[in-house]
Amino acid sequence: MLLYHGSEKIIYKPVFGQGNSANDYGRGFYCTENYDIAGEWACKRDRDGVINQYNFDDTGLAVCNLNSPEYNILNWLAVLTRFRGYWQKNSIAEQAKVFLQENYYIDLSSYDVITGYRADDSYFSFAQDFIMGTISLRKLSIAMHLGKLGEQVVLKSEKAFGRIYYIANDPAEAEIYYSRKVTRDLETRQAYADTRSSADDMDDIFILDILRGRVREDDLRI
Repeated sequence: MLLYHGSEKIIYKPVFGQGNSANDYGRGFYCTENYDIAGEWACKRDRDGVINQYNFDDTGLAVCNLNSPEYNILNWLAVLTRFRGYWQKNSIAEQAKVFLQENYYIDLSSYDVITGYRADDSYFSFAQDFIMGTISLRKLSIAMHLGKLGEQVVLKSEKAFGRIYYIANDPAEAEIYYSRKVTRDLETRQAYADTRSSADDMDDIFILDILRGRVREDDLRI
């Protein structure tokens, strides 16, 4: 497959073992199949960047697709809460994090590649709202498709790093891509505000329902 990685510099050869351990799925090399999204990643600090392009051969690799039918959004949340950011202590969010870890976490150590949602700042705030009990699971599922960020592809194992080959790079101008990023984020947050303020359904599932064991597994496959 053809992958793109937005960065402030050219990366000819991604190095296994490097990267931020507090990213969505832990330490790894984060890519996308969307050229323009990579451009936005490259200019996230309102500075010009680079869209690195790679060929990636995933033949025979163990791939975990968190958006596949065998998983539900709680599996993704369990992974996110393991690696990402701030979850308010002494609150329902802290209890929910423990519950998700104990019941829905997927051990990623045996996988070479992880694919799934990308939790940028706005998406992360949507997840936090659900964990805090502010929105329902249905509204979270809707929110995760706002902005059309698509999926990210993350190389996790040394074997996967041996299968990615640099092709070329293109300049990513902040004047173009940062503006697109800001516009996308504003539109996404506005659409989310509309979704959040819309009426809840009688059958909507909230985090407290899940914590209290009132939800069947089939009900989580939204």
